[in-house]
Parts: sequence; C-alpha cells; structure tokens
Amino acid sequence: QVQLVESGGGLVQPGGSLRLSCAAARSFFNTRAMGWYRQAPGKQRELVATISSSGSTNYADPVKGRFTISRDKAKKTVYLQMNSLRPEDTAVYYCNAVGTDFWGQGTQVTVSS
Repeated sequence: QVQLVESGGGLVQPGGSLRLSCAAARSFFNTRAMGWYRQAPGKQRELVATISSSGSTNYADPVKGRFTISRDKAKKTVYLQMNSLRPEDTAVYYCNAVGTDFWGQGTQVTVSS
C-alpha cells in the first residue's frame, strides 16, 4: 500500500512558484516529523526541509528564505511552498517520514525558461 503520495510538480520559469503536496495514507504520519528531499540528475538525494510534529521547521541553506514547509494534520498533508525558483532547484522532490523507510514516489520539478 502506498503510504505517501507527492503531487504539484511541473515546469516553471525562473522566479516562479510551485506548491508541492505530500498526502499521507494514515494518521500515524501526523505523529512523525516529515521531510522534503530532492535529487537532481547525477547527484545524491539531499534534504530540503523538515517539519516536526509540533510544527518546528528547518531548512537547507540553499532554500532558506525561498521555501516554506507546512503541514495540515486534518488533511494528513505536508506542503512545500517554493518561491523564487532557480534552475538549480530542478530535481525530483520526495517526501519522507523522518527516521522511517516511508518515501513517496517523487514529483518532478523543472525550472527552465
């Protein structure tokens, strides 16, 4: 059974915005810290942002001030609002329940003119 499903990726011009969503299948995920990761072609997967069960957030330096992670427990969904996108943000974005092997299938984000 698929536990996490990402959506919201697409093609956007530099300077544009996208909002990614990660829908969880079970309320279990509301008790976990959740994270967004990304993997660009030929590169290792890297952490983008995390949010704790209580709502505390952390961001990787390259996205600070541009990306915002949030969650809606009633909807069992975690979001990643991405503003001022750059070509170097191009990657497949994944969500993960921190400390578990639960990963989504990924959603492609391409930033290009």
